[in-house]
This record gives sequence, C-alpha cells and structure tokens, in this order.
Amino acid sequence: METSINKAELVEKLNAWGASTVRIADTARLSGIDTEPHDLLNGFPRAVSIAVHLSDPIMDMIDKAPTPMYSSHYSRVNAQLDDIAIKTTNLLQSSGARALPIPASQILDSENWTSYISHKAVALAAGIGWQGKSLLIVNPDFGPRIRLITVLTDADLEPDAPIKNRCGKCNICKDHCPAGAILGASTNSHYSSRSEAINLKKCVYQVRDVFGEIPHTEPLICGICIKVCPWGKKKSKKLSN
Repeated sequence: METSINKAELVEKLNAWGASTVRIADTARLSGIDTEPHDLLNGFPRAVSIAVHLSDPIMDMIDKAPTPMYSSHYSRVNAQLDDIAIKTTNLLQSSGARALPIPASQILDSENWTSYISHKAVALAAGIGWQGKSLLIVNPDFGPRIRLITVLTDADLEPDAPIKNRCGKCNICKDHCPAGAILGASTNSHYSSRSEAINLKKCVYQVRDVFGEIPHTEPLICGICIKVCPWGKKKSKKLSN
C-alpha cells in the first residue's frame, strides 16, 4: 500500500526512538515458517525488523553465568523494543498503512519455545545480520549483542537483502557453551531446523534449571554465547579505545 511516509523517513524516526538498526524484510522470504496463527503473514508483504544494541559493559561482565544486571537490562531492552514497535505501528497507520507489532519476548509454546513468529527469521530475511552457529543473529556492527522486534505491515517499503554468513570456521560460541548445546554446524543462509544447530533440551535445562536458581536473575537467559562472540567484542573494544 502506498503511504505518506517513505523508508528513509521511517528509519530516521525509529533511530530517533532508540533503534540501533532498522531493515525491511520481504515476507515472501519467510514463506513456510511456523507462525501463530498460521496465516499471520497474510496481507503483510513487508516486515520492519528492529534491533537495539545491548550495553557492551553489561555483556562484558558475564563470565560463567548471567548476572542480575544483565537480567534487568534484558527486560528493559525488551520493554524499549515494545515501545518502539507500538510507535512504529502508530506511525505506519497514520500514514495510511496497516501494521501489526509482534511482542519482543512472549513465549506461546513453552515446550518448543516458540512465539507468534521468529524475530530471528525476520531479521535474517531483512539483512540485520546472519544466523550464527548459536542460532543468534550476528550483526556486522554489534555482533549478537542485540535484541530484536518485528512490525508487520502492508506499507510499500523497499525491502533489504539478506547478508552473507561470516562465521566461517569460528567455534568460540560452541567452545564456551556451558551446556554443550551448540553443535558447531555451519550454514550459508539458515538452518533447516533448530536441531541442526543446537540441542534445545540442553540449552533449556541450563537456563531454567541451573541459571534459574541464581538470585535476582530471571530464568531463561544465559548470555554467554552473546558475550564471547568475536563480532560483538570487536565493536566493544573499538568503542573503549
């Protein structure tokens, strides 16, 4: 749908609201992925993928377990993303488009750990980053030190293209995973299933049953594979110099 706002204006607005990176996905690239409901993408040819950069000092403080400060930061960034998504929705609707914000972090299926749609799949299609061996999206500027959110829309926005996977032979996330959940499998684009890249049961046990016992730290977070990724560390080191 033609709207009164163009892509450059939209990105400028979102950056002003706190987005670190904004790209547009053609939802045709998401054909066949699981969504809730199953026809979630119907009528939405575009998806606005939004990333917020996590605090490098907070991520650098993580050693062998998540910290209470990371737990709080994780929750606050999710809240910030939800706020940006609602503002984006209002902006698109006021320009004549339809828009549907997907919550930043809401688990609908606690056995398979899925939600309405995978923000990572949308970010991959939009070119926010590539899919690392940890399944996380690795951004060329911030590494995996980002949180993601999605706004579906029928606005006539030019889509961005996916970017090349740059993990190569690096296995640092695999070597540091306390659960031994990362398998070290490589992909040029995306994995056919999560089980190709990680052992989800091992990951969930670690974050729920081991790290979930840490005081003042919410369960279901870890952060170790995020912290050790060289792509995130490069940006952190550059900023500290």
